[in-house]
Amino acid sequence: MSGSWNDFNDAKQNTNIIPKGTLAKVRLTIRPGGFDDPAQGWTGGYATRGTTGSVYLSGEFTVLEGPYARRKIFTLIGLYSPKGPDWANMGRSLIRGMLNSARGISDKDISAQAQAARRISSFADLDGLEFVAKVDIGTDTNGDEKNEVRAAVTPDHKEYAAIMGAAGTVEPPQFQPQSQPAHTSMPQPGVRPSWAQ
Repeated sequence: MSGSWNDFNDAKQNTNIIPKGTLAKVRLTIRPGGFDDPAQGWTGGYATRGTTGSVYLSGEFTVLEGPYARRKIFTLIGLYSPKGPDWANMGRSLIRGMLNSARGISDKDISAQAQAARRISSFADLDGLEFVAKVDIGTDTNGDEKNEVRAAVTPDHKEYAAIMGAAGTVEPPQFQPQSQPAHTSMPQPGVRPSWAQ
């Protein structure tokens, strides 16, 4: 008696990995870590401090459309590393790309409106951000492959408009000067939201 439920030699491995280079519209959810450093602008309990002293945002990127819809990709967005500035610079670069992608701004645009669009009041502005991500493959703590988001795709890319769902034009939202709060429901500096207490 031999069949597919007796002999598993020909069973395909389910690696559950999205192919490297796949472009996908994603929504970022920041999993709160409860670490604040107001001197750095890290407020609201969004940052996480690791056992090594590194500080990061714990990002959960949910694919919104296409063949990988509802799949989740977990990536740390570096804010600080005791080893030096490289990890924080990579994190800043990723966030810049995410803002460019979400707000329909070319990376080459240095206009006042584009510069204002690349500013945030707090990490709360990133929570829920939708943009086009380029899926990459890294390794987890066990050395197994896992998907990561290390780059965002901006309107300069030929596939951006189709993936974002726009018909070739993306109007960036109107941004308020930094002196005015962008969201009225944002937590006040020094006051933790209920989920971070």
